[in-house]
Amino acid sequence: MNTLLWGALPYVAFALLVTGLVWRHRYDTFGWTTRSSEIYESRLLSLASPVFHYGILFVLAGHLLGLFVPASWTDAIGVDEHVYHLFSLIGGTLAGLLAITGIALLVYRRRTNAPVLLATTRNDKFMYVLLVGEIAMGMYAKVTNSSFSSGYDYRTTIAPWARSLFTLDPRTDLMTGAPLTYRIHAVLGMILIAVVPYTRLVHMFSAPVQYLFRPYIVYRSRGPLTEQPRPRGWERLDA
Repeated sequence: MNTLLWGALPYVAFALLVTGLVWRHRYDTFGWTTRSSEIYESRLLSLASPVFHYGILFVLAGHLLGLFVPASWTDAIGVDEHVYHLFSLIGGTLAGLLAITGIALLVYRRRTNAPVLLATTRNDKFMYVLLVGEIAMGMYAKVTNSSFSSGYDYRTTIAPWARSLFTLDPRTDLMTGAPLTYRIHAVLGMILIAVVPYTRLVHMFSAPVQYLFRPYIVYRSRGPLTEQPRPRGWERLDA
């Protein structure tokens, strides 16, 4: 089971992610969308959507920093373990709360607006449950295994395991001693990665990044016309 969860499941999740993205792009181009319901209700959506998206961005940034930046790097710039721990605990909790608040507002909107509720599929419901479970479990794991003075150092176990996946030599033994809540959080995360292409979450891969690098659009006003355009039609002949 240890090898299955920490040695095989990560690659299965990645394979499902890649093949799903290729399949959606090849055979379901017009389905590659958020299926926006803004036409039915926009006031609450304009609040809930930014809250959720900013929360998720902060959560993802925190995970990338925690998993793929070794402790030796942060030590080299003068960030000791205690400072990093406080930053991770407080920042991660706030980011998780922001994301959970956004999801709660989105779910409330769907439950209280009849047209939006009718447009909600089983796929959407599964996605919301998985997202809430993943974020809530991550926050629970962090809070129950940490205090302001000390906490579980995942950078000695979970982070090296995550980095070892990219060398195709997963160190499954490192996950054996990790707290159960962290392991559940990791499994839910891999499941979430695997199902991304098959839900509306696929739209995260179509962010208009190229818009940031496009050339400026220059608007120039036209000068006054020197002559009036001739009307179309037959030219009149003087009798």
